[in-house]
Amino acid sequence: MKIVLIGGHDRMHQEYKGICAKQGYGIKVYTQMPVNLEKVIGRPDCIVIFTSTVSHVMVHAAVKAAKSRNIPLLRSHSSSATSLGEILKQFEEQVTCA
Repeated sequence: MKIVLIGGHDRMHQEYKGICAKQGYGIKVYTQMPVNLEKVIGRPDCIVIFTSTVSHVMVHAAVKAAKSRNIPLLRSHSSSATSLGEILKQFEEQVTCA
């Protein structure tokens, strides 16, 4: 399964990847606004937004991509490693219930 993470801290980039790898997820992390964010998101299984560390422009682009491609969107105000782990658990629960 693939996850796209929008926001977070640059210094945590490798830790985010490690957490997802331990749970069997591939991840793309965008802590800074890339050119054409909507296009580089691709078609992941889920988009995670850390709202405290991201610009409104990035949030808008991620939400637009999620709606147009019917991708689940999960948000967290905290950008900690613990909150990413909790979000992944929440996503797994949603997938198993569906």
